[in-house]
Amino acid sequence: MPDHLAKRIAELDWTSLQQSLDKHGYAKIPSLLDNKDCEKIIHTYTLENCFRSKIDMARYRFGIGEYKYYDAPLPDLLQQLRDGLYPELAAAANRWLEQLSRDAVYPDNLAGFLNECHRHGQLRSTPLILKYEAGGYNCLHQDLYGDVFFPFQAVFALNQREHDYTGGEFLLVEQRPRAQSRGQVITLEQGEGLIFPTNNRPVLGTRGYYKTTIRHGVSTITSGTRYSLGIIFHDAK
Repeated sequence: MPDHLAKRIAELDWTSLQQSLDKHGYAKIPSLLDNKDCEKIIHTYTLENCFRSKIDMARYRFGIGEYKYYDAPLPDLLQQLRDGLYPELAAAANRWLEQLSRDAVYPDNLAGFLNECHRHGQLRSTPLILKYEAGGYNCLHQDLYGDVFFPFQAVFALNQREHDYTGGEFLLVEQRPRAQSRGQVITLEQGEGLIFPTNNRPVLGTRGYYKTTIRHGVSTITSGTRYSLGIIFHDAK
C-alpha cells in the first residue's frame, strides 16, 4: 500500500472513532482523501472497463440517480481503502458480537474475510461510485448482497458540498424495538468519510445489549452533481 494513504489511515484517531461507533453507531472520518485522490476516483466513472455493472436507480425504484460497481481487481485507491480500514472495523465488529453474547467471527485481515464470502458463492466485488444530479436521491436501504456480510461499510464524499452541489445529505435511520424510528442527517465535505452499520448495531438497555436495525440513504440533491464512493467489505452473489 503506498505510504500516503496507509499513513493517513494509520494516523486516524482510532480510539475516538471506535468510541463514536459504540456510542452513536457511526463515526465520521476526517478528510482522508485529498483533492487529487477524489478527482482520480471521479475520473474512473468515465472508464467503462473499470466496472462490472451500472444501475439506474429509478428503474428499480431505489431513488433517482445511478451507480456503478467496480470490477475486480479494484482500482488501487479503492483497494487501499478496503484493505486499510478493515482491520480496525473487524475489531469493532467482534466487540459488537461479544456485547450481544456471540463469538467473534471476523478475521483480522480482509483477505481472510473475503475467503469466507467466496466459500458462500459471493464472488462479485461491491465497492461502488454513485452519481446524483439535481432532483436525485437514494431511498433508505441496506447493502447485504448475500448470507455473509460485514457489519460496517464506509462512504466518502468526492466533490465539494455547496460548490459542486447542494442538498444530498447522508441519512441514517435507526429502528429500535417497540419505538419510533430515529433519524440522523450527516454532511460530508470533500474527502471526508463516514463509517456506519450495514445491518444493525447493539444498544445498551436496562437488560443488557439489544439490536437495532439501521438503514441509510441520501436526501434530495437540490442543485449540481454529487459523487460519492461506497466501500463495502463483503463481496456479492
